[in-house]
Amino acid sequence: MQTWLKGKRVGYWLSEKKIKKLNFQAFADLCRKRGIDVVQLDLEKPLEEQGPLDVIIHKLTDVILEADQNDAQSQELVQRFQDYIDSHPETIILDPLPAIRTLLDRCRSYELIRRLEGCMQDDRICSPPFMELASQCGEDTMAELKKHKLTFPFICKTRVAHGTNSHEMAIIFSEDGLKDVKPQCVIQSFINHNAVLYKVFVVGESYTVVERPSLKNFSPGVSSQSRGGPDRKTIFFNSHNVSKPESSSDLTALDVVEGVCRPPSDEVIRKISRNLREALGISLFGIDVIINNQTGQHAVIDINAFPGYEGVPEFFTELINHIQVVLQDQNPESPQFSQNNTAPEQAASICGDRACPAASGFVTMATKETWLMEDDPSNSKRLQHQRLSCNSALPPNFQNCVAPMATKASSQ
Repeated sequence: MQTWLKGKRVGYWLSEKKIKKLNFQAFADLCRKRGIDVVQLDLEKPLEEQGPLDVIIHKLTDVILEADQNDAQSQELVQRFQDYIDSHPETIILDPLPAIRTLLDRCRSYELIRRLEGCMQDDRICSPPFMELASQCGEDTMAELKKHKLTFPFICKTRVAHGTNSHEMAIIFSEDGLKDVKPQCVIQSFINHNAVLYKVFVVGESYTVVERPSLKNFSPGVSSQSRGGPDRKTIFFNSHNVSKPESSSDLTALDVVEGVCRPPSDEVIRKISRNLREALGISLFGIDVIINNQTGQHAVIDINAFPGYEGVPEFFTELINHIQVVLQDQNPESPQFSQNNTAPEQAASICGDRACPAASGFVTMATKETWLMEDDPSNSKRLQHQRLSCNSALPPNFQNCVAPMATKASSQ
């Protein structure tokens, strides 16, 4: 047991469903073995009475969404949580509420991905074209699609990136299929990727890549029955069901592997995850990545706050290691520790000449655009670890991505 950890207190708030699914009690037991006290928080009671707290782990996505829909009780819970954060700038938050709100909005998160692509300037990375549809398709829809460089087929998704409905999607193949688009939604170009999805589960500086089934390849528009045949009908599907490990359906059955078929690059995944961590100040998130079978590029198609970590057997170990990393920032005399067991070093920005410096808060581009996608006047009250909940850059020390189902690496 690290003696300097003794007496540190970690509070957590997760839904009962999440606690059972993760078996979070096992995490609490692991913390206690390292001398860390763990407290399950009750947001209906004053947090001051449940403190002091060195770290708070939470998944408040449902509560935040309900609060944004003017649910009075949820608004009170979120405000109580925010008041505690504002009163205790020394407390590490995994993860900051403004960043969670960004990830709950697909338009905001896709715009973030687009900007990061421009920042990274890496030909191995692409962000699929997208646009929001706030109203029913009309005479100007085709022109808007062209303006945003969207081509058929494309995927229609809900704007809200959380909850059961967020998994309900549709593939639109032609102009005739626009009648099936239900606003308010986000449409994103479909990229053929040989029916393989790579789910990247990030915990601080470490990540695990898990391979999952995905949609098979589709050609645009015209039915395969004949060159002049009818347009292919819209396909409605549930992305959660399609990408389950045991999923088997006509939508995922690939007749022939076409073009490029290779696993993702460790270097590219590390680069993407690091940029997202620095941009949003988050530590617990998932990235859905596909490999374009025409270009071999890595495309980020979704980002998720505090995912389920299915297929990550050492999640709790990685989480407590990350907590140890962020806590040592508050204890300069503690032994230096990192998730990959190497001493922290300063590393050059991976963005090259167009630097993306991690200033005291969210990453800011050369154009002074902030990655924080909403005004947050309380930012000035917070220390860096409440807004950028990750440690300084670490040197590469990761395993090669060889295993087809789950591979671990350091995102540094």
